[in-house]
Amino acid sequence: MKQVALSVVALILFIAGGVMAANDDTGGTKIFPYKYVMKDLPNGLRVIVVPTDYPNIVSLQIPVQTGSRNEVEPGKSGFAHFFEHMMFRGTERFPSEKYTEILKNAGADQNAYTSDDLTNYHITFSKDDLETVLMLEADRFQNLKYSKEDFKTEAKAVLGEYNKNSANPLNKLFEVQRDAAFTKHTYKHTTMGFLKDIEDMPNQYDYSLKFFRRYYRPENAVIIVAGDVNPDQVFKLVEKYWGSWKPGHYRAEIPQEPPAKGPVYRHVEWKSPTLPWITVAFHGPAFSESKNDMATMDVLSQIAFSSSSPLYQKLVVKEQKVDQLWPYFPDRKDPYLLTVAARVKNIKDIWYVRDEILKTFAQLRTDPVSGKRLADIKSNLKYSFANSLDNSEAIASALVGYVARTRDPETINRVYRLYDTITTDDILAKANEYFTDQNMVVVSLASEPLPEVASKTGSIDEIVRKAQQAAPKIATVLKK
Repeated sequence: MKQVALSVVALILFIAGGVMAANDDTGGTKIFPYKYVMKDLPNGLRVIVVPTDYPNIVSLQIPVQTGSRNEVEPGKSGFAHFFEHMMFRGTERFPSEKYTEILKNAGADQNAYTSDDLTNYHITFSKDDLETVLMLEADRFQNLKYSKEDFKTEAKAVLGEYNKNSANPLNKLFEVQRDAAFTKHTYKHTTMGFLKDIEDMPNQYDYSLKFFRRYYRPENAVIIVAGDVNPDQVFKLVEKYWGSWKPGHYRAEIPQEPPAKGPVYRHVEWKSPTLPWITVAFHGPAFSESKNDMATMDVLSQIAFSSSSPLYQKLVVKEQKVDQLWPYFPDRKDPYLLTVAARVKNIKDIWYVRDEILKTFAQLRTDPVSGKRLADIKSNLKYSFANSLDNSEAIASALVGYVARTRDPETINRVYRLYDTITTDDILAKANEYFTDQNMVVVSLASEPLPEVASKTGSIDEIVRKAQQAAPKIATVLKK
């Protein structure tokens, strides 16, 4: 009951503007209410410790600042995700079977994931096993070893994973969307990589060793420990087992995406029966802790496309033409896509649904949102996040996406402060900047023939132009 009570108190204090976190030079109210201690080792490894009141449990998160974004060499996509697999192959000291057995006996819960910008390895375990876990992880991050046979076996497993994922219509749709949207940037391929590169992976053993030596270095990693721990003990153990990890010097030159030349349209013909999908996307801003462009997109996505929005209520609840409708506006280190996806019940309605989505985007360019609605959404975003920090694993994992981009825990507080700066004028301005025909990417997927339509993309600029022509002129109204 103690830890539950403390969480509730922390949440109430945050809403009242009274919870302050450590190590911030900017001041102000904090969304992340837990104190932390941070230290850099001489080799560049950053260590962040967040003591919590949840007894006995510890969460270790190790984000590596390497994702599919870093796969800049032609023919070599998919290696960041591939190493998520290979990191479980073991070392000379702790082969895969022994490594797994030790963690199993400790009752540890372990996994990993790869995204465009990072790869994260995470384990939740008892505090009594802190040294064992830090030792095991240090060994595999520094001494990973695998044979050509193991490499080829895992490469085939990755191809099998790709084929399994591709059997899902939505996965294939987003793969096609990215390929259509980007011409130069590595966001063009998914974290799985291009199929031709995955098929060639068994021949890339030597390159895999180069990839590991390049990116799995202390200056690219952060160790986050949250739970029932003593920070001094954590730092001593990290220095003991991770201090000899040698830094590297490689920096990938990420190609810059040129200005979009949309609208762009692609269609996926699905071979087996499935409900049709339509996605409308726009090139959007990059993640930022100082500019509120992406924060504005977070807010307007909830205003216009959440389950409480007029569009959702119309298409899903009232008309029942759609059984799924949701926004996907993810944070990315470089400019990415702002997508709204809908699964349509009847193929004849697919262009109607597209147009309703476009009209909603267009409204954001022409009609100021309600001040009350804006305030409610901002409050809900902050409340939902603060309320999610209810265990040590949630606390540690909440830091991952922010720390992996800036290596600074205070980023999380700076980003949430940006929500407070957003005005109705900001939403109008950002909507007009990003939601244009030039930035637009439309993708459809269906197993049936599409109905005839004059334009597969539609035109948001035309919708806005007509809306502005139909609006009464202020000068005319004043004369009456």
